[in-house]
Amino acid sequence: MLFRVMPSRAFGLMILTLSLLSIPITADGVVPASVGRERLSLNTGWRFSLSTTRPDELVYDSRPDVPNQNGSTILKSWILPSANDFIKDSTKRHQRPTGDPSSDVPFVQGSYNDSTWEIINLPHDWAIKGPFYTGDNTPVKGGMGRLPVQGVAWYRRKITVHPEDEGKLIYLDVDGAMSYAMVWLNGNLVGGWPYGYSSFRLNLTPYLKSGEDNQLAIRLDNPVDSSRWYPGGGIYRNVWLTKVDKVHVAQWGTYITSKEVSSESAVLDLIVQVENNAPTSQNVGVATDVHLFDPGNGQKGDKVAEFARKAISVTANQTQSVNASVTIQNPQLWGPLPAMQPNLYVASTRLYVGNQTIDTYETRFGIRSITYDGAKGLLVNGEHVRVQGVNQHHDLGALGAAFNLRAAERQLEILRDLGSNAIRTSHNPPAPELLDLADRMGFLVLDEVFDCWERQKTTNDFHLIFSDWHEAILRSFIRRDRNHPSVIAWSFGNEVSEQSTGTAGGTLARELHDTVREEDPTRQSTASMNTAKPDSPFAQALDIISLNYQGEGIRDSGPYAGLPGTKTPPIYPDFHRKFPDKMIWSSETAAALSTRGTYMFPVTDEYSAPVANSAGGGGDSTALQVSAYELYTAEFGASPDKVFATQDNNSFVAGEFVWSGWDYLGEPTPYDAARSSYFGIIDLAGFKKDRYFLYQARWRPDLKTAHILPHWTWPERVGQVTPVHVFSAADEAELFLNDKSQGRVKKGASNYRFRWDKVVYQPGKLSVVTYKNGEPWANSTVRTTGEASQIRMVADRTSISADGSDLSFITAEIIDSNGDVVPRANNTISFSVSGSGEIVATDNGNPADMTSFPSTKRGAFNGLALVIVRSKTGALGQVIVSATATDVAAAQIRGACKQAEKDGLEYVWIDTYCIDKSSSAELSEAINSMLPDDTDPLKDDAFKSHEWFERGWTLQELIAPREVIFYTDRSNIGGYHIHQKDRIELGRKSWAARRRTARIEDRSTSDKGDVVAHILDEVQGFEEWPSALMSQPFGEYVVLKDEIVFAHIDKSLLNNSYYSFVKLDIERK
Repeated sequence: MLFRVMPSRAFGLMILTLSLLSIPITADGVVPASVGRERLSLNTGWRFSLSTTRPDELVYDSRPDVPNQNGSTILKSWILPSANDFIKDSTKRHQRPTGDPSSDVPFVQGSYNDSTWEIINLPHDWAIKGPFYTGDNTPVKGGMGRLPVQGVAWYRRKITVHPEDEGKLIYLDVDGAMSYAMVWLNGNLVGGWPYGYSSFRLNLTPYLKSGEDNQLAIRLDNPVDSSRWYPGGGIYRNVWLTKVDKVHVAQWGTYITSKEVSSESAVLDLIVQVENNAPTSQNVGVATDVHLFDPGNGQKGDKVAEFARKAISVTANQTQSVNASVTIQNPQLWGPLPAMQPNLYVASTRLYVGNQTIDTYETRFGIRSITYDGAKGLLVNGEHVRVQGVNQHHDLGALGAAFNLRAAERQLEILRDLGSNAIRTSHNPPAPELLDLADRMGFLVLDEVFDCWERQKTTNDFHLIFSDWHEAILRSFIRRDRNHPSVIAWSFGNEVSEQSTGTAGGTLARELHDTVREEDPTRQSTASMNTAKPDSPFAQALDIISLNYQGEGIRDSGPYAGLPGTKTPPIYPDFHRKFPDKMIWSSETAAALSTRGTYMFPVTDEYSAPVANSAGGGGDSTALQVSAYELYTAEFGASPDKVFATQDNNSFVAGEFVWSGWDYLGEPTPYDAARSSYFGIIDLAGFKKDRYFLYQARWRPDLKTAHILPHWTWPERVGQVTPVHVFSAADEAELFLNDKSQGRVKKGASNYRFRWDKVVYQPGKLSVVTYKNGEPWANSTVRTTGEASQIRMVADRTSISADGSDLSFITAEIIDSNGDVVPRANNTISFSVSGSGEIVATDNGNPADMTSFPSTKRGAFNGLALVIVRSKTGALGQVIVSATATDVAAAQIRGACKQAEKDGLEYVWIDTYCIDKSSSAELSEAINSMLPDDTDPLKDDAFKSHEWFERGWTLQELIAPREVIFYTDRSNIGGYHIHQKDRIELGRKSWAARRRTARIEDRSTSDKGDVVAHILDEVQGFEEWPSALMSQPFGEYVVLKDEIVFAHIDKSLLNNSYYSFVKLDIERK
């Protein structure tokens, strides 16, 4: 069933229905097992407790924010061995100390009573529910999103290992936990991983009790000042229990590369790492088949190749690699959309001991070639691809850091529509599922791992653990992600301070570069620079020159020149001269700032300017808003126009990654009092800013669009200059205000927008007609809107899966009587839901809105609000979401009355549905009846063909006169009920006589309608008495009806003549 979207019937009430699709799911979230290998989801049934003070005396290591450290139990030495599998030099691996200093902590014991703890499912971000911190003296400020990320949290869950698992290895796989994760099983400290963005594995086997409940406990410790953006808090990605034979494919133990790639053939090289945890050497057979992969159903398709089977002997407690090659004929190549297709394959690797299959391991991959060219830029499969990328932080807006597949997919879908073809995972490893999406959707990925190295950016950031952990984190990161065809390059640093430390910084950069090359020699690597110069040792260590803002210049000219801070002239040519063979791109561009739908006057005459609070500065430090004319930037940034011009003048530049694709939580430059950023092309709720259409015109030049800004509802600006800008790929445009030309202009060289800076505001219609190569291109119109009169709700998808995690993102638009979004409407909307779903969060994209995200009340921001609805696991059926808004009903009534007066009508009926929302059955039934009621009034059998003909007449139909005019939600005449077609007369009794209603009350209502049709609306209590009658037993009602008809109504009404009203006095009993 699809969403059904209807105009408001109840003064701002908007209701839609959502059906849920069932999906196959096994008990306890078990993923169907491959032979010898089983992977189970551990996402459900956790107990959770958070403390903002220290609930125990444990700490990973000494840290600036931990008071009384001398009394703490430091567990670093017990955690470090968890990194050993990713430390190349065996002499540098860590030995676990004897003993267990944490074994007496009550939270790790199976006997501890956690019944009062919160029950949660993973992925989980404890901070996102808020509340937001406000003011200056708070533990978490704007940089980290003003949300309560700090604290020590404990997660507890029972796991059961069955007797048939005896002899297997049982691993805990954690995709991400923020941060300083430490894990206990049955009171024993297993290990941990301090970096919150890494995926990691721990071996639970030595501590398990077969056939019994085993107590798993995970401790997280999130310090303040640990990040420059919102990190989230909790086990915010998926967690798995993996069961394997003692001889198995190692963690991330396959590596597939392609070479000699063409449309005719490609050579695949395969490395398989076989791990033997048995006490003796094992003779192992290794075989791998290659199949096409269908991303639509997630299944492998036809077999296309087979690697030669290999036989090896693996020493006890060792890992050994197996190499093989095969040629694929007529390969289906992977490449970015739209010019190419993201085709995928899957390699199925099987391990044998004797004739028994002991492990099956599947690897998804793509066949493609990448060339990094200093003059041409990036080539994929030999074809030039301009990098049209964006930077993306890991949060999902109102959902926080807790990963959700649909939310991430929605982000990529909106970016794809923009014309973006690449993302940079700023500034940390992403969820593994994000790369799966990028593979399937054809995005290029610059995969990044670190934001800082040894030198800090904040007090408690990654620099505290860099020296101990950087190798293990870097190697595990690459092994996890290197089979993804979407990953085209690695980034091992972002604006690190070491770029300016001469030889020392260059040496460390070279060390990290070499580690990357050891793990993946097929891709180039880089680190982003914002201060390094071409002659620096740091730059020389990089394969790709990645510049942040330096290409356009930083604080170097015009309105930026007088700003304090680092200054850099446009530096693309300098790097190109120094490194002519190295590919150059901008890993961060723009840092433009804006708030969706907010415009401030006057507007700067510059084509790029830093935000300021002065006239023309585009900023309002009181309202915490930035003008959306899309000319204003951070003081180190540049407008999109300036970036485009600079890159066009340096054709060797491979492209850009805009800062940023979406707004994100934290880092709210220029106003720290806000909660989220202003940088995004798309706001935090997923609503497109004006800037979206500027980039779309650049990145999709064949798309016929013309976007006008600002909106045209400015009652206070009549007679004042109100500049108009248009974003379009056209080369010429003419603007009209109320059909009067405001001038026809052409784009000059290095111009990327049309500007009419002297337009004087008058209400009405603002239109643009554009041309390209002298031919009409695209037209667009904006109008002055009326008062807010309704809520219109639009869902991104019409059906979702009943898996407990799938989402629908529903936009609530405040519209006027013409159906146009009221661009300055900020009405408070109350959302509610019934049926098989629940409201997870609401938002509106306003960086200054401090309403907690789980709140079901949300102020619309410049006409829009968002509600996010999640399915319930296994609950099929409908979800009904409603929205009511303040101050909308009055405008709706006024508008209807004005229209009736204009059309010379004496009466107007404004239909309201009265529904008991507490009854899901009644609500569902009412919704199903609402949409078709008045949809086709001109149809001959409009009444009789309606399914509710079998339910009895509605009162509206029965008391209507011979002719009724119906209006649409745009105050236009939508049709008539004409007596020649549906004669509204007592003759309808002959139809009613042949009707058989299923319910007594329906027949009662129909009969009551026959009586009510002859009662004038002057009768006191008219609106109440029908419902009162309905509550009477049917027999009593018949008697009452007969008394009314025969005692008070003209007997001629029983004939077929048209009826007339009579006035009755009726007492309510």
